Amino acid sequence: MKLLTTIMAVVAATGLWASDAADFGFSPDATGRENTAALQKAFDAGGTVRVTKPGRYRIADTVFIGDNTSLICDNGVYFVKSDEGRKFAQVILNKGALTKTWNSNIEITGLHIVVNGMDYNDWKVFGLRGHLAFFYAKDVRINRFRCLDLGRGQYCIHVCTFEDLVVDDVKIFGWKDGVHLGRGKRFTIRNGVFDTGDDPIALNAHDYSSGNPELGWIENGVVENCHDLYNPSRVVGYFCRILAGAWCDWREGMVVQQGDSVVTGGSLYRVSMPVDGRTYVSKTRPTHKKGQVKLDGINWVWVQDEAVYECGVRNVVFRDCFLAQPRTAFSVHYDFGKYSRSQYPGAKPPKQEGIVFDNVQVLHTNNVTFLSIATPVDSVSINNCTLRKGGIRFSSNPAMADYGYGRTQIQMNGCRFYAGKDWTLITNPIPDKPIDLKTTGSMWYDPAFSAKVSEKGVWSLDSDLPGLRK
Repeated sequence: MKLLTTIMAVVAATGLWASDAADFGFSPDATGRENTAALQKAFDAGGTVRVTKPGRYRIADTVFIGDNTSLICDNGVYFVKSDEGRKFAQVILNKGALTKTWNSNIEITGLHIVVNGMDYNDWKVFGLRGHLAFFYAKDVRINRFRCLDLGRGQYCIHVCTFEDLVVDDVKIFGWKDGVHLGRGKRFTIRNGVFDTGDDPIALNAHDYSSGNPELGWIENGVVENCHDLYNPSRVVGYFCRILAGAWCDWREGMVVQQGDSVVTGGSLYRVSMPVDGRTYVSKTRPTHKKGQVKLDGINWVWVQDEAVYECGVRNVVFRDCFLAQPRTAFSVHYDFGKYSRSQYPGAKPPKQEGIVFDNVQVLHTNNVTFLSIATPVDSVSINNCTLRKGGIRFSSNPAMADYGYGRTQIQMNGCRFYAGKDWTLITNPIPDKPIDLKTTGSMWYDPAFSAKVSEKGVWSLDSDLPGLRK
């Protein structure tokens, strides 16, 4: 009996009892509409669905996947977005995304999406922009994923409001974000190769009003063995963007702009208006519980039924990452411009917490920032990393004037430095910003190497680096 149980478990794990999508009519020879209907039938049956025959499978609309369902694509299988009368955004989306109903235990393995020029932002859920997307999803695994023609409008993989997410073995080339996360907890992104014009990885707790369907904390995650490839035509964005935000209660007469958030009646609302820098006076309280309503000429989007006032990123480890693209590697900041204002004036800013870098290798020699910080951050640990010409840069933000930036502790252990004489390790323009810096076990390769920090700030230095050590 024990042997039979073991055999059954092995067979189930290998997918030998899976249904073949071909049995539902899924075929390289079918139209996109026929394949969309066929794959939907296979997903509705649940369990493991395999696509075994190599070929290019046209998809003409979003296919919805539900609980306890896996898709396994064998080698040589491509899902090609096909315009057959209407454009669409998501290739695969979980069923509960439309109603904010949790789905669980979903696996996508071997999926290769060909965007085929269909970069479309008429989303099934406002703000959910991925070709592969999940919203209100638990226990999601995305394995051996490929997309090599990402456009300029849609993200590739987009997951928001999640628990227990694993993205493993991905290769994403193109222009927009590679793996874009909204609020959620317990995640791993690993074994990724990226050549994207925007952020390979985005941890956007806050976002543009059309950039995520909900706002909240992103926490307890690992990003490891990821590679940012060199491509001189795509030097924009960051390797990883980390966005935080804060807002306040709605009040009559408040001045708002595109992207602002408010809380009223136990719900969170956002302004969705043209990106033209205009401001608006809000006189009428939004009260709707679905969709969008225009009041006083302001288009209010209902976001979520929660009275939350802040969001950010905490307890995230970046490990074994290799950065060849000469752009700012990591940016912890607020948006502050015509597209979005992450922090409403006067709102108390959240503190980002527990950010760790372990064996992050800067491979290029350009003088660009390794870590940019423009929000309160309690601590940063940088261990066994290679830094060349770029260091750490703090930035001021006019929205922070009422509360200040708080103390930041930076600990650097066993790092390697390839800079020369009078190299600025930390730039800080904020006069009263407290910064504690401790470095141990450092190595440097230029005999003339010496490090310095900005004159501004309130410094506590305990360093073994020439120029900083006592």
